[in-house]
Amino acid sequence: MDRYEGFREFVVARGAALSRTAYLLCGSHATAEELVQDALAKTAANWRKVHGGNPEGYARRIMVNQHTSWWRKFGRERPFADVSQVVGSGRPDASRATTDRLVLVTALAALAPKQRAAIVLRFYEDLSENEIAHAMGVTNGTVKRNIYDGLRRMRALIPTLDDIELEVAR
Repeated sequence: MDRYEGFREFVVARGAALSRTAYLLCGSHATAEELVQDALAKTAANWRKVHGGNPEGYARRIMVNQHTSWWRKFGRERPFADVSQVVGSGRPDASRATTDRLVLVTALAALAPKQRAAIVLRFYEDLSENEIAHAMGVTNGTVKRNIYDGLRRMRALIPTLDDIELEVAR
């Protein structure tokens, strides 16, 4: 039996979804690629014990933890413009969905990593509180608090947040 049997298929099947999640976590395509690459390398190194369970959850947890570590180590710079600049751009060629995506990604960038991770995993990945708690390595109460605080912060940045579907980030 090959040590990596099934790993290639896993990457082909779930790699794009992991990349989108990584982008929403960090807000930069280059950083997201690096985040996914690190997560997949660590997943491959432990493939024998991971492949029978939930390899996507394992990789997702690595991404959340790695992003939080990077954020702590390298600072809290935000690669995005101010939300008000995006909302006020009023580009006539931009569709409503495109504007909503830009506004959401910009607002996500303003959140602390754990708040951002909880919101991305809840509203983008559609995970339950238990699954999010497992992915983040925290309790359900911490997940609820991170979602509450993150949504409160996003509502302060985007007064019309309730008019935007959080799933538009897909």
